[in-house]
Order: sequence, then structure tokens, then C-alpha cells
Amino acid sequence: MSAETCIHVRWRGPIGKAHRIKSGVIGGAMADLKALIPAQDLAAQNEAHFPNESREYRAARNKLLAEEIELRRHIERVARERRALPAGGEVEKDFEFISEAGPVTLGKLFLGKDTLMVYSMMFGPQRGGPCPSCTSFLSAWNGTAVNLRERVAMVVTARSPIERLVEYKRGRGFLHLPFVSDGSGEYTRAYVNAEDADVPGFSVFTRRDGVVRHFYSGEMSGKMADPGQDPRGAPELDPLWVMLDFTPEGRGVDWYPKLEYGKG
Repeated sequence: MSAETCIHVRWRGPIGKAHRIKSGVIGGAMADLKALIPAQDLAAQNEAHFPNESREYRAARNKLLAEEIELRRHIERVARERRALPAGGEVEKDFEFISEAGPVTLGKLFLGKDTLMVYSMMFGPQRGGPCPSCTSFLSAWNGTAVNLRERVAMVVTARSPIERLVEYKRGRGFLHLPFVSDGSGEYTRAYVNAEDADVPGFSVFTRRDGVVRHFYSGEMSGKMADPGQDPRGAPELDPLWVMLDFTPEGRGVDWYPKLEYGKG
């Protein structure tokens, strides 16, 4: 199925006069929508019903559906604003890392792509083991890497020696993720934490006309967490938490992923 077909299916359904389309789908790009039907009106068109559901359930579910439509639109608005950010700072130093094959610079990590994603995990040399939450995310990233690397370059870095990172990578079966060691800590201090603290980070870099620039980094610190919530960014990088949001129990307040779970 082509990208054009996928988008057509995604947008299939009744379209009112308020839903004016300026242009069609070109090369998989979403149409430029000049006006949108109110979310409540779209939700009112919902024909879904399931066995033995009550009227109260259906009314509440349709109300939730309208909120989900608004959420989808807000996610797209934020993504559009992110894409429209002015040019970030030029990366003047070609940071050096140690890969499985030896020394490699930041510029070489692009592998011919225009965009590079770098995830910095909590696995410094002082840690007894890798961060379970970082490992949870990397488990998902390893799976999506098969598709993601067709569009962008991607790499995982940490402050531990490369030998330790390779042992971790192989032990977890992260066959699709390249790992590099930031042994000097120069990259970490510049783009993760100025104090070289053992914290996670996610950054995106671009290369245009031979110039590498910083495009985006997650900046939601623990000080920005809402009451009763663990510090986290938005959108959520780890699909584990997104899936739990679909359950009656939700994310919970005292459960976190582990490196290993008991058997039996």
C-alpha cells in the first residue's frame, strides 16, 4: 500500500463544507487543511457500538472521542511548530566517539542522511548497570529502527566504554541500533547535561550544504512535571506508557520497567 493510499484511508469519511482542502496528497504529504469540522461534530458521526454497552458508556465514549480528535490535532500543531523552528546553532566541533569499529565523528554518524537522531542513555561508568527505563525505550526503538533508518540516521550514546556498551547491546538483542561511547564526555556536556550528570537525552541534528546544526533536544526537566506525575516529556518516546494509558489501571504510581522479570 502506498503512502498516498494510507493517508486516504486515514482521512476516509464524511467531509462537511467547513472541511475545505486546498491541495491534494502529493508524494505522501498530508493535504493542507484550511478549516476543520469541530471535533464534537466529527464524534457525532461515530457509528461504532459494541455488544451490551450502556447508553451511559456510549455517551461518555463519544465525548472522549471528541477529546481524542482534539488531541490528534494538537499533536499535529505541535509537530508543525517543531518543524518550523528557526535554524539551530551550528555544531562547530565534530565530536569524536568510539564505535564498535573504532573512532568516529559526529559528522560520520549521518551515514549519508540529512538528519541524525541521538539518544543518550543513562549508563555512565559509575553505574552498576544500565537504566531500566532507558532500556525499555531502546527495546522499542530497536524495533522501529528497521523503518526509521530509511528516513534518518540514528545512534545511541553513553559515557561507558564501548566494550561495556557492546556487551549490553548484544545481551539485549539490539541488533538494529548502533552504539557509540562518549568517552571524553564533550558531547554529553554540550548537548545532554553541562555538569556531565548521568541523565538521559534526546537530540536531533541536521546537515544541510555540509553544515551540521542542532535542530531539537528534549527540554522538559523534572521541574516542569505536573503534580502527581513522574517527570516526562511530550510526546512520550516510550510506547510502553502510551499503551498503559489505554488501560483502566493507567500508568500507575509505583510501577517501573525492570531489566529482568521473574519467571513462572
